[in-house]
Amino acid sequence: MNGKELLQKLENPSGASAALFEKLYGTGGAEAGLKRFAALVRNFPAEGLEPRRDVSGGAVRDRDFRLFTAAGRTELGGNHTDHNRGKVLAASIQLDQAAVLTLRGDNRIFFRSTGYPDVCVDLVDSSGVPDLAPRENEKGTTEALIRGIAAEFISRGTGVRGFAVNADSTVFPGSGLSSSAAVEVLFGRIMDNLFGGGKRSAVEIAQIGQKAENVYFGKPCGLMDQIACASGGAAAIDFGDAERPLVKQVDADLASAAYALCVVNSGGSHADLTPDYAAIPEEMKAAAAFFGGSVLREIDKKTVEAGAADLRKALGDRALLRALHFFDENDRVDAMLAALEQFARAKSPASKQTALAAYLKLVNESGDSSWELLQNVYSVCNVKEQGPALALTLTRNFLKRETKLPGACRIHGGGFAGTIQAYIPLSVLDAYRKTMDGIFGPHSVTTLNIRPVGAEELLIP
Repeated sequence: MNGKELLQKLENPSGASAALFEKLYGTGGAEAGLKRFAALVRNFPAEGLEPRRDVSGGAVRDRDFRLFTAAGRTELGGNHTDHNRGKVLAASIQLDQAAVLTLRGDNRIFFRSTGYPDVCVDLVDSSGVPDLAPRENEKGTTEALIRGIAAEFISRGTGVRGFAVNADSTVFPGSGLSSSAAVEVLFGRIMDNLFGGGKRSAVEIAQIGQKAENVYFGKPCGLMDQIACASGGAAAIDFGDAERPLVKQVDADLASAAYALCVVNSGGSHADLTPDYAAIPEEMKAAAAFFGGSVLREIDKKTVEAGAADLRKALGDRALLRALHFFDENDRVDAMLAALEQFARAKSPASKQTALAAYLKLVNESGDSSWELLQNVYSVCNVKEQGPALALTLTRNFLKRETKLPGACRIHGGGFAGTIQAYIPLSVLDAYRKTMDGIFGPHSVTTLNIRPVGAEELLIP
């Protein structure tokens, strides 16, 4: 859509446009969302246009633009199970990557995201030959992700040409809300819609992003983050078949029961934690290999318990504990799904409360298992920094002290630093914010809304 016309629609939205943005950002969030996209159009960088394009006199507004969004995600259950082909429960959230793009006239992909350095990836070398191999000097960078995603599209028969993106992210990094996965599925959806006819499923877009992160970025992640960011809504995901994971949508509208789903940013950096993260799948897979499997999904709990004495001698106690976490957490996802489905079906307030209490009990059990068995609440390499452990303890104490209603908390995402997740009754939410802000600083508590839109192109009515 022409930039001038697009700005008119964003700045003077129809009722249908306002409804679309309310679906993305929740009640009361539509106006801010519309202004955010309008600002991305108005401030589109001249560097992102075709080479030698005259951008004086408002020429940016005369170009054609397209709008995209990619959600962050929250993990509801299944902490560190996906990389061993386990089960998870996760959801897309209102925090997202908002992006405006236009085509370029060359083979360069330009990416500007508010608050971050510009990124430019040339898909061909100086001779015009495709330049898509992983680069050692790009490991751990956004350039690596973009190059890897483009390479995967080309390997699957979809040509990729140059385009420019102006973006803004509300998925704060290091939060366990999957800022990197949101970038991956954003670019996957963009490339598919621009050059592939927009036919690829959310799962395939997620798999492309995962490969880029594994091979090009250099992080051995599972697939849960990408699927949750790409799919929309809450979903139970079974990775038993790695190539064709099963995704089942589930109603997780706990706001109807007067509860807030929150994350609390306890601070701390993820910068030096890659070895901690990598050790979890490595130890789980080593435990599986001890019993003749490649991942723990191929082994059963009874086998591990029967061989526990030999396993701990071979691999140590932590590998055994992490394996036991996997089996318990896998079963817990099924129970959490059943509780949410019962909650959605319940007709009376009493039956809803019973289902909700069962779900929250399982959330707490998941948190206990991550802390005691998985051991990803703090890094043993820096025991003086234990922000998530402190946040969990304060939340438990607050719930016991301030309300008779059930509540829950658990480590969120990869762990070791960053955020915890908490379910707080709305009646005490303000008091909870005040308590946590007093320890971790202003705005440490973020309330999440589960949204039905994952990674999609936005067509403004």
